[in-house]
Amino acid sequence: MASASEGMSCYTIINPPEIELYNEMQIKQDLEKGEVNVKIETMKKVIQLMLQGERLPNLLMTIIRFVLPLQNHTLKKLLLIYWEIVPKTSPDGKLLQEMILVCDAYRKDLQHPNEFLRGATLRFLCKLKEPELLEPLMPTIRSSLEHRHSYVRRNAVLAIFTIYKNFDWLVPDGPELIANFLDTQQDMSCKRNAFLMLLHADQERALNYLASCLDQVSSFGDILQLVIVELIYKVCHANPAERSRFIRCIYNLLNSSSNAVRYEAAGTLVTLSTAPTAIKAAVSCYIDLIVKESDNNVKLIVLDRLIALKENENIERIMQELVMDVLRVLSATDIEVRRKTLALAMDLVSSRNIEEMVLVLKKEVSKTHNIEHEDTGKYRQLLVRTLHTCCIKFPDVAAAVIPVLVEFLSDTNELAAGDVLVFVREAIQKFSHLQPLVIEKLLEAFPAIKSAKIHRTTLWILGEYANSLKDIMEVIGVVNRALGEVPIVEAEQSRLAGNEAGEEEQKTTETMANSTNKVTSDGTYATQSAFSVAPVAKKVERPPLRQYMMDGDFFVAATLASTLTKLALKFIQLEPNEKKQNRLCTCAMLIMSSILHLGKSGLPTKAITNDDTDRIYLCLKTLTLQTPEIVEIFTQSCKNALANMLTAQSEEKAQEKKDKQQKNAAKIQPDDPIAFTQLANGKHDQLGENVFELSLNQALAGTKSTALTDVASPNSKLNKVTQLTGFSDPVYAEAYVHVNQYDIVLDVLIVNQTSDTLQNCTLELATVGDLKLVEKPHPVVLAPHDFCNIKANVKVSSTENGIIFGNIVYDTTFSSNVVVLNTIQIDIMDYILPASCTDTEFRTMWVEFEWENKVSVNTTLTDLHDYLRLLLKSTNMKCLTPEKALSGQCGFMAANMYARSIFGEDALANLSIEKPLDRPDAPVTGHIRIRAKSQGMALSLGDKINHTQKCLQEKSVAA
Repeated sequence: MASASEGMSCYTIINPPEIELYNEMQIKQDLEKGEVNVKIETMKKVIQLMLQGERLPNLLMTIIRFVLPLQNHTLKKLLLIYWEIVPKTSPDGKLLQEMILVCDAYRKDLQHPNEFLRGATLRFLCKLKEPELLEPLMPTIRSSLEHRHSYVRRNAVLAIFTIYKNFDWLVPDGPELIANFLDTQQDMSCKRNAFLMLLHADQERALNYLASCLDQVSSFGDILQLVIVELIYKVCHANPAERSRFIRCIYNLLNSSSNAVRYEAAGTLVTLSTAPTAIKAAVSCYIDLIVKESDNNVKLIVLDRLIALKENENIERIMQELVMDVLRVLSATDIEVRRKTLALAMDLVSSRNIEEMVLVLKKEVSKTHNIEHEDTGKYRQLLVRTLHTCCIKFPDVAAAVIPVLVEFLSDTNELAAGDVLVFVREAIQKFSHLQPLVIEKLLEAFPAIKSAKIHRTTLWILGEYANSLKDIMEVIGVVNRALGEVPIVEAEQSRLAGNEAGEEEQKTTETMANSTNKVTSDGTYATQSAFSVAPVAKKVERPPLRQYMMDGDFFVAATLASTLTKLALKFIQLEPNEKKQNRLCTCAMLIMSSILHLGKSGLPTKAITNDDTDRIYLCLKTLTLQTPEIVEIFTQSCKNALANMLTAQSEEKAQEKKDKQQKNAAKIQPDDPIAFTQLANGKHDQLGENVFELSLNQALAGTKSTALTDVASPNSKLNKVTQLTGFSDPVYAEAYVHVNQYDIVLDVLIVNQTSDTLQNCTLELATVGDLKLVEKPHPVVLAPHDFCNIKANVKVSSTENGIIFGNIVYDTTFSSNVVVLNTIQIDIMDYILPASCTDTEFRTMWVEFEWENKVSVNTTLTDLHDYLRLLLKSTNMKCLTPEKALSGQCGFMAANMYARSIFGEDALANLSIEKPLDRPDAPVTGHIRIRAKSQGMALSLGDKINHTQKCLQEKSVAA
């Protein structure tokens, strides 16, 4: 049974104007008696009505009689569109008699003296599917190959190509005709179209032509070069023995003036040859394209291609020698390009070129100090993280990197400075020989730090790793200078008293100086003084640590107390002189008690919190009693906790890398059954995947699948089929819903289950949510028990659950009927992908995002880990909490999760669940808090979680 819509074209009206109710008699009258301008507007109206589903069969003869003979070029173009969409056959499938007149008009247009009109008519003939109309025109089409104008000739080639492809008996000598035409042509567009036809119709002739002009390929136009690249790839993929014949041609095309040709040639070269010279040439070409191309989208596409090449172990070894060339891409200004470039460089760098890479990165760091751009702060952060990774991966370069990075501590960008301290903390823990250098550089940078958070972390590192008497005394000296005069309250009160006295004297002097005589409106004198002038408050310059406390930030004070305690306890262990021990302890205790006094004095903008007070009291008590257990905690346990955390992080990264390698490894074991789709188009083919077929399949079926076997899987589509009507309905319908990033394709199968012919069978759709129907499906005629496929496109603009609903309307001999369709739910999970971020970024986004959705846990599951796995699977989110932090059974679990949509929207979730340990069969309880920037995403994720929990409960009840 042939599909009723087979051979019918699909049209899209872009922003059509609203068309009022039409009068067919008025349209006829305008076409018969109207002026040319009126006929033009009427033809546009007729075309729009037909595209919206109107049949208008009575207008055909009117248009043939009164519009077709006119020579106006605008009308000629409109007529070509009209002939394309008008039904040319009667209901029984026979060609309409009126089309003979139209065919004669085609022939006259093909002989018209105007080149544009001839070329446009030839292009129109490519869309005709009726051989009865084409057969009388063949001599005229063939003669157009010899026309003097290239526009006519190249469209004549296209016409012959499509006619040969659809009805080869109309032009049986097509390949020979075009091969002879190709030998005599000079115009590049004509040669390209002719070569394209030979490529698809007769590859042997195309190869013979290419072999005869291999030396001239580099001088051809880019449109012809692209077709040549495609031919070489297809021939070599089908017959690997031909590679040596054409590989030199591909090498030459790497130097083409067209970036598109160079990109395709590089991709073809990589798939045809695994020789190191070929890989180097292709990768160098890719890098050159990224550097020279101004479009950021192109840069990202080529970068993704390089990243994909790196996944091949053999290619990765060759690419390692080109790391310095990859770093040339950092000259781009786009932050995403730079991020991908640095990640690629880090994956490729080796001990042979790490020093050169560090030099380049140090130069990039120095450049960021002089350039102020909106992404400069993020770029600095990227550079810091990359240098951090370099040092951990190659410890030999750490000594050269640390002085450069410590300069960032005085930077106003807190993110970059924070990342520097994360690196310094790891470096000082892992590389004990660098501890003196790190301490020295931190002491130098300490006075210039501008952020309380950076000061806190620096104080912790100094307190933890200043182990010699000299370092301890230097740290305490730096702290005293950053804190100022102690006791703090007395110093602030005396400063305040001195300022008040000075201000009184200044006010008196200014009052006397500013008293002036003024003449009023009635002629009398009046004295004006400066008492009404508000005094300008002078900002008091204080040392940084004291300024934080005066601003109410006593968290830094608690960190300072802990640091002083650690330094004093270490000093006691190192210094035998008891007098010096007591002097240092007294100094530390004085500073702590002074901070406590300041916190309660009312001078700061905010009083000290109870937590900070308790922490400082604990430090005072520790220095007073010096209990061995507490001393052990202060001097050793903190350092051990950091070491354990860093070890856990490195183990987690190693495990992720191992899992990724296992995922990329061959999944087919020796005893596994053979899947024939893999034999037909496997990844382990001699020349790799067929990239042309792959790109075509991805264009048709979306970009989520990366393998041909995924695209062509017979079971993948069945999972996405939605039944729209019942089996007992007169019209049965089901839809395959394919989500392709920003649009949804509905492939609807409609089956006529009656014994009547259904006229004007129309699929009417509407949407709810951020969905928009792109085009109105065209009406079809269904014969008894016939079927057809209708496609509809829906555009998606945000991550939100959507609903598509509608009905099928059709006419029978006696009545019009409507079948209401089942609704199609668009799942938010098609747009959400797992992603990762740092704890700092998670906390920042958590504070910024204003939409929160709190979902209660309602499940029959009794294991906390099982519920977490179910949640991650159903929401496509990634758990940011390390596996070790979640291990074990304590009756409570808290985890952070993160995901990112294809539209760039972030989704955060915090899971807090518990269950009583004394009741093993008790279900998990708790809640999930979801935060997102948009309300739709937060609500949709909550609905998805509730739906998953409901389905699980229904399954357990059924069981």
